Amino acid sequence: MSDSAPAAASSSESRFKRALLKISGEALMGPAQYGIDHATVRRIAEEVKEARLRLGVELCLVIGGGNIFRGVSQAASGMERASADYMGMLATVMNALAVQNALEAIGLYTRVLSAIEMTAICEPYIRRRAIRHMEKGRIVIFAAGTGNPFFTTDTAAALRAAEMGCDALLKGTQVDGVYSADPKKNPDAERFDRLSYHEVMVRDLKVMDQTAVTLTRENRIPIVVFPIGERGGIVGALTGEGPHTIICDP
Repeated sequence: MSDSAPAAASSSESRFKRALLKISGEALMGPAQYGIDHATVRRIAEEVKEARLRLGVELCLVIGGGNIFRGVSQAASGMERASADYMGMLATVMNALAVQNALEAIGLYTRVLSAIEMTAICEPYIRRRAIRHMEKGRIVIFAAGTGNPFFTTDTAAALRAAEMGCDALLKGTQVDGVYSADPKKNPDAERFDRLSYHEVMVRDLKVMDQTAVTLTRENRIPIVVFPIGERGGIVGALTGEGPHTIICDP
């Protein structure tokens, strides 16, 4: 039996044929304060399934590790930065395996590809192999960031989106788009429907780190910021029908 996932017809169409979904580790915590909330992971998996089967989008994922270990904060506490970052990369592998398990439990074929070789549990990252998996309809989950310390998983997401030839990078957040300040702390923060890469960098908006923004700008990959905590957020970001902010050049 082939493990390609066929796409079904849809009344709403995706704006993108191939997209990378960046999910923070914190998004997997759900209502908890630490770790992985399986109900939340399953909900996200079901939305990925809808995007793949109903919209026919080729999808790949990058997942952070902040729900388990955050290298930057540990480095600030006195741990040597490179060691802390490597520990953070291992946390992303744990999250990738959790999401893979949830996706396969609902019938989607997936592959986890790690930038740090761990052949007993996942495949090593090879660009052409990853592209082939996506062409066959498999959900590809990129783990271990770029494989190098001092780079965030946001930068890893931008890099993989460029390498995979993605039409968009979807950035799942806890709010419904990009604001001039944290709307949870400042109720007067301005919300943006559309921004240019230059505006994001000049205003120092905390969407993604500047290396990631520069990579997407150079490769003309739109960043779509949407609420990952809301049901239907992924499909809404793909179709343009849900709340989101799009970052691209005019």
